[in-house]
Amino acid sequence: MLIGIPEVMNPELMYILMSMGHGDELVIGDINFPQELVESGRVVYCKGLDNQQMLDAITKLMPLDHFVDDPVTLMEPGELYKGVPPIWEKYDEILKKNDVCKAYKEFNKMERFAFYERAKKAFAVVATSEPSLYACMIIKKGCIGDFGQD
Repeated sequence: MLIGIPEVMNPELMYILMSMGHGDELVIGDINFPQELVESGRVVYCKGLDNQQMLDAITKLMPLDHFVDDPVTLMEPGELYKGVPPIWEKYDEILKKNDVCKAYKEFNKMERFAFYERAKKAFAVVATSEPSLYACMIIKKGCIGDFGQD
């Protein structure tokens, strides 16, 4: 038995997170995301779970990359979408709570097809049942260290 592991974390996802190296990217895809486009073929199915649950669980275990300006990238809404997707505020809260490296400052936003092109190169995709529009994200794994602490 293990302690401190979030309940939504399955063994396959734990293996993926442990296999990733510094700078590798992970897609957390919503229910509409074409998860099979990732060239690595690594897809972890977390059906019945939403992106907030998965982001919270993953960022409790995985540091974000503090060597880049944009460790978190979201799919930018198209012209027909008015306003900011409500789920983004929830993502912001989760990231600020769990980002021990203080790597996250703000979201990088990427046009839909550019996002898909970048997602193709991701280490893996976490496929959820998230129904919110524009809920897909790419997070970049950081490294562990003292991060300037005394």
